[in-house]
Amino acid sequence: MTLGQLETFLAVARSGSVHAAATQRVVSDASVSAAVAALERELGAPLLERRGRGIRLTPAGEELARYAAQALGLLEQGRSAVQAASRPGQGRLRLVAVTTAGEYLIPPILSAFRQRHPGIEVLLEVGNRGAVLARLRTRDADLGIGGRPPVGGDLAGEAVLPNDLVLIAAAGHALTRKRTVDAAALAREVWLLREEGSGTRATTLELMATLGVEPAQVLTLGSNGSVRQGAIVGLGITLLSEQAVARELASGIVARIPAPGLPLRRPWYALYPGPTVEAGTAALTMAARTFVAFLRSREAKRALTAALGAPIHRLNVNRTAKKSR
Repeated sequence: MTLGQLETFLAVARSGSVHAAATQRVVSDASVSAAVAALERELGAPLLERRGRGIRLTPAGEELARYAAQALGLLEQGRSAVQAASRPGQGRLRLVAVTTAGEYLIPPILSAFRQRHPGIEVLLEVGNRGAVLARLRTRDADLGIGGRPPVGGDLAGEAVLPNDLVLIAAAGHALTRKRTVDAAALAREVWLLREEGSGTRATTLELMATLGVEPAQVLTLGSNGSVRQGAIVGLGITLLSEQAVARELASGIVARIPAPGLPLRRPWYALYPGPTVEAGTAALTMAARTFVAFLRSREAKRALTAALGAPIHRLNVNRTAKKSR
């Protein structure tokens, strides 16, 4: 079993096509088929099966894909660690962030970080919570930025920056002028939600359940931008990170709805795969540890405040690493 064979097999698993994998790897279709066949002979099990005009993984193939992704991800982390050790101040960070953090939190902080640490190359990928957790589990990313690590999983994390979730509507909306609103009033509104797999969507559904709200209508929109814009033009109400609408709140384009229990205090976490509570961020690459330390710095908070046009509240949480249970 060689690294090349595993990389080729993963390319097939992720693309669902021998030809697409061959194009990605810049080899012939026959070379891809030969690599997969060699793995099947060594393991004594079929890894792929035909499905119509395409292919899919067998149960054995799904297991190999999971372990192969973790193994290759660990090797990439090891390569980065060796390079960082041999060249102090330099390194490579594969960063993955949930959509809200990737759009509003990371860009200004990353700009300040690059000025302080120009020798660290940062590769940023943005997706919903489900995608972020998947990238961390397969070690295709060194560090994630998102909400609290899932309960009962194999990921750990620590709170690094504050984040409040607020319920908003267009300026002038009747609910924004009340001192408080009840479940009946909220249920009559159209609720704007993110797509399946979004952490904000899951939190919104939890809020509805807590308040006993069964909305008359729900609209699912595919991005923070579309949800925010929908609220601005009066399409409905929505729960968003205050950081995502800081400028709109300050200018009066949107306003908060005074629902019970809001705002929700949900700090941003630095997420990483697999370390124990004792190991904490020591299990991360040097570049990842450097970035986590920067996230806690006053410099990062100043950069975020300047970008949002509003100060962020003080984070009041335990800073020690927390393993999901």
